[in-house]
Amino acid sequence: MQTSQSKSLKLSTRRQLFQTCGVGLGKAALASMFAEELFAEELFAEEFGTNSLQASETRPRGHHHPPRVKRVIYLFMAGAPSQLDLFDHKPKLTELEGQPLPASVIAGQRYAFIQPDAAVLAPRFKFKKHGESGAEFSEVLPHLATVADDLAIIRTVHTDQFNHSPAQLFVNTGSPIPGRPAMGSWLTYGIGSDAADLPGFVVLKSGGNLSGGAAMWSSGFLPGEHQGVPFRSSGDPILNVSNPQGITRQTQRDTLDLIEKLNQQQLDQTGLDEITTRMESYEMAYRMQTRAPELMDLNSEDTATLSLYGTSTKDSGSFAKNCLLARRLAERGVRFIQLYHSGWDHHSNVENGIKKQCKQTDQACAALIKDLKQRGMLEDTLVVWGGEFGRTPMVEASAALGRQLGRDHHPQAFSMWMAGGGIRTGQTIGKTDELGFRPIENPVHVHDIQATILHQLGINHEKLTFTYAGRPFRLTDVHGHVIRPLTG
Repeated sequence: MQTSQSKSLKLSTRRQLFQTCGVGLGKAALASMFAEELFAEELFAEEFGTNSLQASETRPRGHHHPPRVKRVIYLFMAGAPSQLDLFDHKPKLTELEGQPLPASVIAGQRYAFIQPDAAVLAPRFKFKKHGESGAEFSEVLPHLATVADDLAIIRTVHTDQFNHSPAQLFVNTGSPIPGRPAMGSWLTYGIGSDAADLPGFVVLKSGGNLSGGAAMWSSGFLPGEHQGVPFRSSGDPILNVSNPQGITRQTQRDTLDLIEKLNQQQLDQTGLDEITTRMESYEMAYRMQTRAPELMDLNSEDTATLSLYGTSTKDSGSFAKNCLLARRLAERGVRFIQLYHSGWDHHSNVENGIKKQCKQTDQACAALIKDLKQRGMLEDTLVVWGGEFGRTPMVEASAALGRQLGRDHHPQAFSMWMAGGGIRTGQTIGKTDELGFRPIENPVHVHDIQATILHQLGINHEKLTFTYAGRPFRLTDVHGHVIRPLTG
């Protein structure tokens, strides 16, 4: 009983110290929570005789082969864009519009809302070939079409999931179940980051809520330092990053030094490596107070660059502004920059929905490619674009739900594109059938996409593992192959 009271007193006293200090350190400002976590881990270790993480498990693993790129900018289009209205032109759908698909095509398929015998819906836009590669783009992608030869379009991506939340998690973490580490977490765990004053994994959001939620940038069972850090594109980039009124920089430094001494005492007594992680988190937050506001200030960008991305760079929270911020983060050594743009779930009125989304994203996507290229950064940056699945070649229409001329979820085939160093660009990989229903040449699974991204950063996806609950885990589970036509 006395030991228990002592531990409780230690927790309480420690928590009161942090609360009294009142230091604004962004996420690290949650000092009382961190203190409680640390001592909970200590108590767990004392009760069960285990340290949850060894020092060797928190340090970068290193490359398995020479990397082709240094960083990733992943443009995730949440909601699932219609590949049939953007990249995968199917004239046969126009010919068959209004007719049901053949029974042989739809046998055994299931959908979120429509019946499999729903009528065919033709592409809503005209297509045209662009560049020396002759890649076909929808008319709503005029800006992206100008960089056609800098892209590799993959038309045959497929997934195991057909509902948004599990499908988004599957693409981002390799599992449809929350709790697994995100791709960015695996990368920083594997090879660390070149950013000394910023997190190695940064998240920028636009367009609305995400079905998969924060689990898509969670570190899962990896050390907490590898979790994605959401940045805001207006105001303080991170909540509570500014000091409270009356707290000077020197007061803050003195407080941190005291906290570090207390943490070091606990580290010496317990050997819990999480304490080192917490100490590093405080120091990172301290450095970020200067670095992050400078990062978000676009006044240093010239007029030509701002014009390249479009007028919406002036709008807080816009996709265009986030693309420009992504380039600035890349310049500062951030390893994995994840942009989420919601609004692609077009169960109704897919034509107007696609127009709206492309107006928000087309120019900025092309601008990012051009901007990186003119700065000599595209050769060591991998840019990825895609959603969680595709849309059906059949129409979704429901008077009861108020839907008309939309498309349902389609996990069997969808399109993505990549650009950047080590990628064989100016090509289209894979071919779907004449209805765009399923792949008939070079099918590419989501785990293949993940394996390829890791490969470009010098990581063998089969060797980057972490043992948890008695078995080794990896991003690609027990699947995945590098897409050789893409990497050479």
